[in-house]
Amino acid sequence: MNFRPCIDIHNGVVKQIVGSSLRDTADMAEDNFVSEVDASFYAKLYQKYGLKGGHIIILNPKQSEYYDEDIRQARLALDAYPKGLQIGGGIDADNAMDFLDMGADKVIVTSYVFKNGKINYDNLEKLVSKIGKDSLVLDLSCRRKNNEYYIVTDRWQKFTDVKVDETTLDMLSGYCSEYLIHAVDVEGKASGIEEGLAKALGEWAKIPITYAGGVGNFKDLDKLKNLGHNKIDVTIGSALDIFGGSMPFEEVIKNCKGDKL
Repeated sequence: MNFRPCIDIHNGVVKQIVGSSLRDTADMAEDNFVSEVDASFYAKLYQKYGLKGGHIIILNPKQSEYYDEDIRQARLALDAYPKGLQIGGGIDADNAMDFLDMGADKVIVTSYVFKNGKINYDNLEKLVSKIGKDSLVLDLSCRRKNNEYYIVTDRWQKFTDVKVDETTLDMLSGYCSEYLIHAVDVEGKASGIEEGLAKALGEWAKIPITYAGGVGNFKDLDKLKNLGHNKIDVTIGSALDIFGGSMPFEEVIKNCKGDKL
């Protein structure tokens, strides 16, 4: 298991939020943590520890008054750690290459590909033709409905009819190099992982997968490692001490590597 760090940007600052609270209206979200330092601080920290494949997520929509400042923060991080971080949030075929040129290692996409409740293959193929599958991460952020997990879009507010299951994972893996999967119902709550989702991802695991959501302590981390058969990577936000939580950053890195604490 690799630790994949994160930099979430909302309203022009680095934050940790409760994922299910995010709303486009008035750029609202329930904050867990608001950083007093800019995104470059975290990028330099991740570079110092040799952590690759972490992600920057821009949480405001393009029409937000804060979007330009979000982009400025993202650029600070990418300038500080070029080709060390991925980026997602409002990315499409027209601007994906701009973010790669800005220094992102890969781009992360959800809403552009999952439109009107379905997979938009035209958009997906257009995106892959522009940047290639090796530069694309698909974010299959999902929420539970009727005991199954469905992809949600538009900053996790809209359900699609696409299930996160073996069929979907198999099919979409032909278009991307890895998956980022947020368990949105527990995202930012540090209240425990989505065990059924973690187990299913670990059993599939044909391309790299990063799981995000609910890790609040080292027992959760060990549970994820076991359920995922040590095949899926993890990102942790609100529970980390660098974001106001109780899990020491360095100890998390050691745990993911399998080092003794």
